[in-house]
Amino acid sequence: MADTLQIPLFPLTLLPLPGELVPLHIFEPRYKQLLEEAETRDLSFGIYFSHETNEAKIGSLVKLESVIKRYAGGESDVIVQCLDLFTLEVMARTFRQNPYPGGVVRPWHVEPVIPSPQLYECFVDYMNRRKISKHVSTFTMYQIACELNMDVSDRYAFLTSDESVREKFLINRIRFLMHLLEQEQKSRDVFHLN
Repeated sequence: MADTLQIPLFPLTLLPLPGELVPLHIFEPRYKQLLEEAETRDLSFGIYFSHETNEAKIGSLVKLESVIKRYAGGESDVIVQCLDLFTLEVMARTFRQNPYPGGVVRPWHVEPVIPSPQLYECFVDYMNRRKISKHVSTFTMYQIACELNMDVSDRYAFLTSDESVREKFLINRIRFLMHLLEQEQKSRDVFHLN
């Protein structure tokens, strides 16, 4: 299997996007062990999008960014960062001799995609309307997608859509969010008039 990886897997109903930082609460003994290995061996692992709609079998390759809090019972609050996306080829109940799942995945090798001027201007307008004016000078499409607070079904639709329509997907999402912001402002204006 050329261009595949064998990695530990953490099935969750999460679908992190490349570059995104995600908080996790680790409490199951098998995932505590996975966290310990990720921390001591600098090990990457996969968050497999465990949902019945995941016909494309996609997931996110992540790496432990930091441990925020350790609890007396061995639980932890951690932050992981998404490095790439993958397609699941094979999943196993255990990974090598460990109690946590693992599998064979095909990495997507996601590259930063610079948005078109139309998407970029639309996004900056949206951020300004949210009163967020300090930001990086150039956003990638995945950074824009992370900022739009999409639920997992929207994330899945975005990732499984053809690359040629992803920009349109994000522009439509931004326009919808700006419409919501306008409606919220109108509601505030009406409330203040009464």
